[in-house]
Order: sequence, then C-alpha cells, then structure tokens
Amino acid sequence: MIIRCIAIDDEPLALEKMEDYISRVPFLKLEAKFDNAISAVEYLKEHDTDLMFLDIQMEGLSGIQMLESLKIHPRVIFTTAYHQFALRGYDLDVCDYLLKPIAFDRFLKSVDKVYEMLQTRQKQQLKPPETVVHDKRDEFIFVKTEYRLEKINFRDILFIEGMKDYLRIHTTEKRVMTLMSFVKMEQLLPAELFVRVHKSYIVALEKVQAIERNHIRINEHQIPIGESYRKMFWTLLQSKGLKADD
Repeated sequence: MIIRCIAIDDEPLALEKMEDYISRVPFLKLEAKFDNAISAVEYLKEHDTDLMFLDIQMEGLSGIQMLESLKIHPRVIFTTAYHQFALRGYDLDVCDYLLKPIAFDRFLKSVDKVYEMLQTRQKQQLKPPETVVHDKRDEFIFVKTEYRLEKINFRDILFIEGMKDYLRIHTTEKRVMTLMSFVKMEQLLPAELFVRVHKSYIVALEKVQAIERNHIRINEHQIPIGESYRKMFWTLLQSKGLKADD
C-alpha cells in the first residue's frame, strides 16, 4: 500500500527536511509540497490525498484554521515547534503531533502508525460479510441533527455525502444532516456493509444498483469513485465474486 501525502510548511528548511524524510520511507509518496495553507486547500479540492504533514504556525492561514475550514480532510500529522497546540490538535482528530526539530526515528514511528490505521481499515472493508457476526445492538446509530438525536438504521442508509462541515445521510425515507467528521462516521459504520468510495462519499454496498467505471448508481444518484479509492473498491467487488474492468 502506498500512502499519497503532501507537506505544508512556511519554513523552507523544514519543508526540505520533510521531503527528505518522506523519500526514505518506501510506502510514502510525496505528491506535492506547499509553503502556505491556502495553496494546499486549493490542491485538496482537486486531488485525493491520504496524509498531510501540516505545520501549525503559518502566516495567512494557520494549520489549525486550515483543518477547521475543510469539510473533509485526509489523515493529518502536525509538525510544529510549539507544544501548546497538542491538545487542540487531538481535538481535530489528527494522527500524531511531531515537535521540531523532528528526529527521523520519531517521524518513522508516526508514519508507521498511519500505515497501520489505513491498512486495518482496508482489511476490514475487504473482509467477507459471512465471517462477520452481527449484534442486535449494532444495527443502528443515533446522530445529532438540529436539536434532537435521530435514530438511523443501517439497513435504511443509501449513502453518506460530505456537505462542507456536515454529513448528509441519504436513507430510503429521508435525508438527515449531522455535524460529524467522516473519520468518526467510518468508526461507527460496520465496515462489511459500507465502503468509502470518494473523499466525499460512503456508500451502502447492498444498495449499489450499477457500476459504470468511475460512477456508482444508487436510485437516481450518480456517485463518483475517487482515484485513490478505485483500486480498493474493485478489489472488494472481486472478493465478492464480481468481475469488472478497472
């Protein structure tokens, strides 16, 4: 598994060191680097990314402000010289917090952690459904919407769509908006029933009606398959005995 990553830091020497560290790790691929957060935000709108190394203290837009502005973001490792931001970083679901100057062994420990997280998620999605024992307690979730908690049955979910700071849950009967990250939602959903197919979409496998190369059809909805999710999605289909052209 190759992890596509970007590095964001307004210090040229720090950016060079991060590029050097990334080049030493076989499973990391540096797709782009930026000296400001604004350019990185624009890049993320058009490119699927698995991981970003993000400095916190930057002019114009800080790393924390950048994360708060993104409706969906890849896994994040903060790189900073300021330890006082650690608690805020973990509130934002970052994977790790590296203090400068960063030693290579500490960097390697951090990216190994991300690799294990992504690999575990991939294995869960590829696990055959028949090996999973369902628990009655796990057939639904409650999500906060407006001023109430709404019960959502897993069997009713068609797909989940990222909508800026919110997620829109499309079900067979209604649409529910909730303030929740994709990372949190993925932790709540059974991996054998749902799969992430795009940075903005999770679909219910049993509700998929047709697949046409880069799109999935569920009722009248056409859902794109993101470039970085495509291979894993086709592998999942093949594990279910289906054959399709990538």
